[in-house]
Amino acid sequence: MTGLLHHSHPWTGREVEDTLTGRRGILRALAPDGDSPRPVAWLRPPGGGTEWTTGPEALANPAPITPHTRPRARKR
Repeated sequence: MTGLLHHSHPWTGREVEDTLTGRRGILRALAPDGDSPRPVAWLRPPGGGTEWTTGPEALANPAPITPHTRPRARKR
């Protein structure tokens, strides 16, 4: 976990496919939604817009890592 009940995920900050909806979005967080303790994936459309949630198991096909999408080093 990384704080605020968020879970770390190697694809955070990258565009991924939500296989349940067929949509692509930026993975913003893996965190609980409401009172449910089970984390969900929070996605935002690449150009901005309303976030949506999906199950972490529905994430697939991450965009390649580029200098712009390279994950940040974790602070220690």
